[in-house]
Amino acid sequence: MAPPVEHPNKMNAAAGFREGLLALGVSLATSLLVIAPFFWLGSASGHDFGFHAASWLDVRGQWREGILFPRWAEWANHGFGEPRFIFYPPLSWMLGAALSFVVPWNAVPGVFIVISQTMAGLCSFALARRFLSGSAALVGAACYAANPYALVIVYMRSDFAEQLACALMPLLVLESFELCGPAENQRGSLPRAMTIFAVVLAAVWLSNAPAGVLASYSAALIFAWAAVGEKSLRPLRRGAGGLALGFALTSFYLWPAAYEQRWVNIAQALSSGLQPGDNFLYTMINDPEHNVFNWMASSVAILLMVMTGIAGIAVQRGTVQEQERDETSKRLLLLSLAATILMIRPSSVFWEHLPKLRFVQFPWRWMAILAVAYAYFLCAAMARARMPWIWAVLVLIVTGGTGTFLVRSAWWDSEDIPVLREAIANDQGFDGTDEYDPVGDDHYNLPEKAARVQILSAEESEGRPPQAEIHIERWTAEEKTLRLASREPLRVGLRLLNYPAWHVEVNGKTVTPQQAETNGQMVLLLPAGTQRITAKLVRTPDRKLGIAISVLAALLLLALLNAGGLRLLSASP
Repeated sequence: MAPPVEHPNKMNAAAGFREGLLALGVSLATSLLVIAPFFWLGSASGHDFGFHAASWLDVRGQWREGILFPRWAEWANHGFGEPRFIFYPPLSWMLGAALSFVVPWNAVPGVFIVISQTMAGLCSFALARRFLSGSAALVGAACYAANPYALVIVYMRSDFAEQLACALMPLLVLESFELCGPAENQRGSLPRAMTIFAVVLAAVWLSNAPAGVLASYSAALIFAWAAVGEKSLRPLRRGAGGLALGFALTSFYLWPAAYEQRWVNIAQALSSGLQPGDNFLYTMINDPEHNVFNWMASSVAILLMVMTGIAGIAVQRGTVQEQERDETSKRLLLLSLAATILMIRPSSVFWEHLPKLRFVQFPWRWMAILAVAYAYFLCAAMARARMPWIWAVLVLIVTGGTGTFLVRSAWWDSEDIPVLREAIANDQGFDGTDEYDPVGDDHYNLPEKAARVQILSAEESEGRPPQAEIHIERWTAEEKTLRLASREPLRVGLRLLNYPAWHVEVNGKTVTPQQAETNGQMVLLLPAGTQRITAKLVRTPDRKLGIAISVLAALLLLALLNAGGLRLLSASP
């Protein structure tokens, strides 16, 4: 009796599963090597470490209060708060807070990095495997998981949000290629390609806004290049549809973040030292610390450019048997060229005129895109080289040398999180952020230690404030309720910054708060007697609109997925 013949689809699925497991193993092993110094040196405390750690602690506390999706950072500005979570994308602070329930706090940064870089390797594997062999794609996974820019983020910047977004960049590039691919290759799968692209784009934006800007412009460049190559507007129409759907999915975050900028000092995001003009490669300003780091970032950028260029030329000079693979190399070279140009000063005209590009702040952030091409070209060059070990040695030298230099230059400190936790436990909180400070406030004038409720005299004078009995019924991140009894009129200062989203009632009647002269502290003018004060952070109309758009986009996405599945089923034999 002849043995049963295994169905080709099952064989392909099994092979794909094995390759996926190998890619996961390689990516995880590489990620563990990346954080190996953490095991004996502690956590690398980069520029943004305190900001992210404070956000994780704040979110964890609000989850314990029953607030599932925080909007107000309760402990920022030493307990006066700020609308940080309206403006900062949610995925990184939610992941960091969630990890704290699984592992000890001192392990959260390292585990976060391992998760991000493992995902980065898997996404790079997906891109390379679409056009190259499985073994070559595994090399690409390792190269991207430990690419030089990722090492800069891990050891010098500690920008966990950008790291999470960069992990998705290879997948975004792949889905951009798929979305604008030739019509004959899609066979009715356009709805599926559009939905996957939109979901990946949304995930990038919900991880890090500057990375979202980079991703959007990179995808638009790919679509424009495809339109020129095909001499057709079809790639542009598809790309516009994918971009629109991606933005719509993120509207619950993007719409309030864009609308409520008028309520905060958002211009501080582009203060001195944070503007693109101050951060082109090897730019020097009157700030020694800035200059040292910009020199490091610039040197890593040059290294990435050189390596990508050499590998890209080697791939282009090789024998190309598939037209699709050749087109992929051209597109990646185009992205590399655009990223390189935008990191140098002659590109300042683009930074001044392209919408929102200036909010990327640092031109060297374009290494996030350059690193995708770096990993792809390296694995493609190794796959075609007669002596691939030469490339392997070169990559080890580049990665090991960069990592060694950055490890020695990094600031190692495992006390950041314990200090923040102690400050919260002592009802003191932590520093606020300039660009999220409500209009009319100077958060540097806020006291570092203040009572939740402060009794002031009825008139703005230096006289002795009247006596009053205070009973706090509820004090959470999004709701403050208290009772106050006084025989005289008085003013009450709450440990809370005045912000339009706060709805305040006194004895059930809506009132308009005042604010202190030197800062934005919320101040209420009260008559004599017993008053019940309630301040709630409400869902403003812009938030409601953003949520509605996201819900409609999600329904449209489901409809597109269903339509794509039906088309594929009808086309199958």
